[in-house]
Amino acid sequence: MLKIEGCGTALITPFTTSGEVDFNALRKLIKRQLDGGINFLVPLGTTGETPCLEDEEKTKILTIVKEVTEGKIPVVAGAGSNCTKTVLKNIELLDRYGADAFLVVVPYYNKPTQQGIYDHFKTVASGTDKPVILYNVPGRTGVNMTAETTIRLSSVTNIIAVKEASGNMDQAMEIIRNAPAGFRVLSGNDDNTLEIMSAGGSGVISVASNVMPELVVRLTKLLKSGRLQEAKMLNDNLMPLFKNCFTESNPIPVKGALFSLGLISNILRLPLTSALPQTIDIMKKTIDDLKTL
Repeated sequence: MLKIEGCGTALITPFTTSGEVDFNALRKLIKRQLDGGINFLVPLGTTGETPCLEDEEKTKILTIVKEVTEGKIPVVAGAGSNCTKTVLKNIELLDRYGADAFLVVVPYYNKPTQQGIYDHFKTVASGTDKPVILYNVPGRTGVNMTAETTIRLSSVTNIIAVKEASGNMDQAMEIIRNAPAGFRVLSGNDDNTLEIMSAGGSGVISVASNVMPELVVRLTKLLKSGRLQEAKMLNDNLMPLFKNCFTESNPIPVKGALFSLGLISNILRLPLTSALPQTIDIMKKTIDDLKTL
């Protein structure tokens, strides 16, 4: 089975000042993630501004991710939509470009019932032989996938994990307790990683690791090895980064941080806008404060 655990980065998509995908910068970002010891990569998610990408751009991004990673780590491609047929088409498209697994978000805006969510994911899983990771993020979708629904879906053969970003720890713990052995619970929020992994979760799909991959990887390694006191100390030091990554809508602050490091341009696609000067200053100070760790 595909090894999805530890720290996976929800990879940003860099753009040039003219608004095109900056494929050269993308290659450098991927190499930086590998050098940071990342366990898997998640391109084409919300952090990658995928709703504003064209299919040709998506396939080229995925091609480059696969080329640079050279099979060293799994690549989980975002394929979500609020239309089940569109998700199936996305999977069919991205499968041809080497995706090892697919991250599929709960349908947004439609506000489906729990049965609708279950039927959506079961239909999606039946449309591929690749692993599927569920993504529950009610703050963006407008509806929460309950623990009961997640546990029901965990019995589907190729649904292997959930990215749980509800922020509801009781819900996450219920899934960890009651899902079958081998089903992985991944934190979808950096600031919940300590709690979720301490309770038996398998890792995190991280926004903050775009900025400081080595430190977020270190946190997950400490938690996996049961070194909880060291993990707590590191988590406390990382908390300003985790929080400041959301001073504006994600991925605006993360891009501001990478801009301050000279790695990308401070460019997003509308309706998202470039990081404000004060956001860049906040992120630069946050990075400087972490450089001694």
